[in-house]
Amino acid sequence: MIWRKAGFTKAGAIDYYARIADAILPHLAGRPLTRVRIPDGIDGQRFFEKRAPSHTPNWVKTAAIEMGTVGKLNFVVCDDRATLIWLAQLAAFELHPSLSLARRPRRPTMLVFDLDPGAPADILDCCRVGLRLRELFDHLGLECFPKTSGSKGLQVYVPLNTTCTYDDTKSFARAVAQALERDSPDAVVSKQKKELRKGKVLVDWSQNDAAKTTVAVYSLRARERPWVSTPVEWEEVEAALRKRKRERGLESLRFESRGVIKRVGDRGDLFAPVLTRRQKLPRPSRLPDAG
Repeated sequence: MIWRKAGFTKAGAIDYYARIADAILPHLAGRPLTRVRIPDGIDGQRFFEKRAPSHTPNWVKTAAIEMGTVGKLNFVVCDDRATLIWLAQLAAFELHPSLSLARRPRRPTMLVFDLDPGAPADILDCCRVGLRLRELFDHLGLECFPKTSGSKGLQVYVPLNTTCTYDDTKSFARAVAQALERDSPDAVVSKQKKELRKGKVLVDWSQNDAAKTTVAVYSLRARERPWVSTPVEWEEVEAALRKRKRERGLESLRFESRGVIKRVGDRGDLFAPVLTRRQKLPRPSRLPDAG
């Protein structure tokens, strides 16, 4: 029993990954993968694992990636259903792929903003900031895509799939976060310090780094229930803010495994364009408030 309060077992999690494989695998394929393992359930000890375990079977792909002072780390690369099921069998239920492919580890294919609410702020406050990000990128002629984090917040991805470096994406993301903070200092913070985050939304730009990873779309989360990081449409983000009761707005953006499988069956993979849309990263000077 992994998610005890929800009555959700290890077998249920393995079954979920078997069913969602066609949707999640394109977002994992070719990328170094960090995993969060919870073999004793969400109330037990968890392991954040970068290295491929010593007992990794020889049919599982791995990639040796230079990670600065720690040297080369041998990462798992999840390209197929068998590897996905093997990871689930190890209780590696949270999957965090790199923003770059293993063959080009210094070339991110996307730009990511992790919108993290500081209590009493919540995901609805993140939605307001997310819509402002969409407006900003519309101004720049760029398309962006939202997904729930599967925890408390919202994440916004900007597909690039063009030549750039982490130095480029990180400096641009920082400029965006700082511009939003200048515009709305009572609602947005760009610095990580916890004392600054109460009642505000942290626009975390630091995920745009070769050493960091972001939870995969369609990944289960090691939270109180088997919530899933789920792609949503901007219309759903707007609709959540229109709910008369706040709790209904919150519930409309919480997705568990069974609901996600149905969504994909009905709507397809809303995040597919993140893998193929080609967009050029603008210069920070083009930001409306970057003066």
